Amino acid sequence: MDQQLQFYIDGQWVDPATPRTLDVINPSTEEVIARVSLGSATDVDRAVQAARHAFETFGHSSREERLALLERVLATYQQHIGDVARAISLEMGAPQWLAKAAQAPMGVAHLKQAIKVLKDFDFQTVQGTTATLYEPVGVVGMITPWNWPINQMMCKVAPALAAGCTIILKPSEIAPLSGLLLARVMHEAGAPAGVFNLVNGDGAGVGEAMARHPGIDMMTFTGSTRAGIAVAKAAADTVKRVAQELGGKSANIVLDDADIDKAVKQGVQACFTNSGQSCNAPTRMFVPRAKQAQAVAAAKAVAERTQVADAMAEGMAMGPVVSQAQFDKIQGLIQQGIDEGATLVAGGTGRPEGLSKGYFVKPTVFADVRNDMTIAREEIFGPVLVMIPYDTEDDAIRMANDSPYGLSGYVQSGSLERARRVAARLRTGMVHLNGAGPDVGAPFGGYKQSGNGREWGEHGFREFLEVKAVMGFEPKPAKAGA
Repeated sequence: MDQQLQFYIDGQWVDPATPRTLDVINPSTEEVIARVSLGSATDVDRAVQAARHAFETFGHSSREERLALLERVLATYQQHIGDVARAISLEMGAPQWLAKAAQAPMGVAHLKQAIKVLKDFDFQTVQGTTATLYEPVGVVGMITPWNWPINQMMCKVAPALAAGCTIILKPSEIAPLSGLLLARVMHEAGAPAGVFNLVNGDGAGVGEAMARHPGIDMMTFTGSTRAGIAVAKAAADTVKRVAQELGGKSANIVLDDADIDKAVKQGVQACFTNSGQSCNAPTRMFVPRAKQAQAVAAAKAVAERTQVADAMAEGMAMGPVVSQAQFDKIQGLIQQGIDEGATLVAGGTGRPEGLSKGYFVKPTVFADVRNDMTIAREEIFGPVLVMIPYDTEDDAIRMANDSPYGLSGYVQSGSLERARRVAARLRTGMVHLNGAGPDVGAPFGGYKQSGNGREWGEHGFREFLEVKAVMGFEPKPAKAGA
């Protein structure tokens, strides 16, 4: 078993102030694969002191110095990318094909994007006699989730470093191994002491202490809406900036002029990717009532041929969900869907056939779902698709927007112009048209209870900047004839 009991603070690996450990469970096998320490407010204090001291210098570093650091981090990360992919599969169950193709490479993508933005960003603009300056916000506390661990760490860490901020990172205690690898990457890349700090822990012991700490200037959080509310409340007394990327229940509107079989196949596969554990997953599929039978048949076929296997197995199978708690929650919601009268098309409760151990969930599809059913309202965070019939385009848009969430949306149509018109009416921070994938240069974030602020690209970079106006920066122009 891997014992990783230290934190990374002020450029050193240090013991926690109070010994307290947590087992890391492999969700494919339910076996303990590592043990980490859980920190406390004392450990947070130590990290804040280091970050504040480092900010005195790093906050005034040049563009060239920060570019050089990011280039070293990128090169070092690429040397360890295989280890990162393996750690992600072991700690949270992403199958190796997904960990190698998407999970680990997202770290590279965000680093390259931060470098690109930093090279071109104008930190000073002048209008008349007044200058507008963009300066680092200061010490940033980061709380990241387990479902896309490196993606969510690096889309915060890379732009924060580019902006000149110093960092205290708390990865999810459920999937901490990739975060510890990131700390090693930062150390090997020669990050100045105190610029990057990592304290493992849970929300009660470390997360709340970070949110409340007066020495942290900004909190950036990704996770559930419930936990995001707790972070915002804890941060309120110190009036620090809070950026949140929270839950979702994204609608996928299949219009009547779409290629139904193709659109449904892509939608089901997108819903099941990462075992359904993506905040922007298209989990509500709206289908024309007149074509519902065809759509349901296509979804059933995809679900029934979706293989489920150990995350370390070869091939394109779906892996487990992350934990016993997550497995139990999903099982309860599947049963609730059955009890509320939705039609179970594929999957259902229990493990897939042949699997007696591991947190494996059957790829599940429900049809004849009403938008007011529990399975259409709550974020299930598992491989469960709900199919909701609609009569008119206006009905589909109204139901799509009838959600407390507004992270992402999806529109499928034979007419790009029609898809654009529908996208304009969706109350979501992102919309994917006709199977378009993510864009690391585009803003990532949501409306309503899906959060505030944006990540990725220049919008994500700007989240880590303060804006300062300096009047009289330029002399007044001389009067004519003076």
